[in-house]
Amino acid sequence: MIKDKIKIADDKGLSSLFLISIIVIAVVGILIISLTKSQQIMSGEKETQLQVEQAQQATWQFNSIAIAGTYADAEIVDIGSGNYRMYYSVEPEVPGNKLELFSSTSIDGIKWNKEEGIRKEFATFPDLVKLPDGRFRMYFQNAGVVKSAISQDGLIWNDEAGIRIDKSESGFSIDNVGAQTTMQLDDGTYIMVYNGAINQRYSQEVPNSITALLFYAISEDGINFKKKGIALDSRNSEFNGWINSPEWVKWDNNEIRLYFWSYKGIYHITYRDGSFSQNAVFDYTTDTRTPFPANPPGDPTLAKINGEWFMYYGQHTKGIYYATFDER
Repeated sequence: MIKDKIKIADDKGLSSLFLISIIVIAVVGILIISLTKSQQIMSGEKETQLQVEQAQQATWQFNSIAIAGTYADAEIVDIGSGNYRMYYSVEPEVPGNKLELFSSTSIDGIKWNKEEGIRKEFATFPDLVKLPDGRFRMYFQNAGVVKSAISQDGLIWNDEAGIRIDKSESGFSIDNVGAQTTMQLDDGTYIMVYNGAINQRYSQEVPNSITALLFYAISEDGINFKKKGIALDSRNSEFNGWINSPEWVKWDNNEIRLYFWSYKGIYHITYRDGSFSQNAVFDYTTDTRTPFPANPPGDPTLAKINGEWFMYYGQHTKGIYYATFDER
């Protein structure tokens, strides 16, 4: 009887030991799996961070000033025979100004020669599209809305009747719209992205008293646009309620990019199959010391001249500067 009890006790002890061993093995297995997954996640995060850092490296190299003075809002068009024309506006802070629009030409993107006369008055953020018949259409901001004008030679402009984009946006109280960019897609459709300003500060920490988002609209004829909603929202920790002055660019690989600026500097997203990517690439800045630089590069416009990419941007009260793309 006593031996039987001892045997039963031994069997129970062995069973308990076996059970404990299984539990220990299971726990160790779980820990190994968790550690492996953690390492994979960390590796993935490091890889993602590395990709971000590589994308944010100084691929755009500061170069020099293109147009000195109180000018901004540049736009560049290829006018043929190796010549390029830059349109740009006087800054509104200039005393007694009439929001004049000027132009200069260049054959190398570096030296710009100012053309005589004024292209337009009370027109800011020039945005040009070359039409199939060889004429140019300019979209511009006037009195808080987007209007347009037509030209045969790019010098003399005649306003078109009506408003292309008004201030109405579903679900928003918009104070003004403008700073637009327009391109014609392969199917012939025109797509315009424009800034919409809300007269409300995003947070107490930001310098601007308004919040700016990017909206977009499409058109079959370049005159009548149908609004489609938000292209990119600025109400997040990356942009702090401010994105402005978009610029369409067809990159070398036929990727359609949308450049714009925010407090930190210049970014871009991509457009494909009717959708805008929402993960912006940070391209360029001139001041990394603060999240809200006093004079960040703004209003970017890009052009490929003689095989080299140029990015022109405004520096408030200083003029229009440019950077060139380093394809290392």
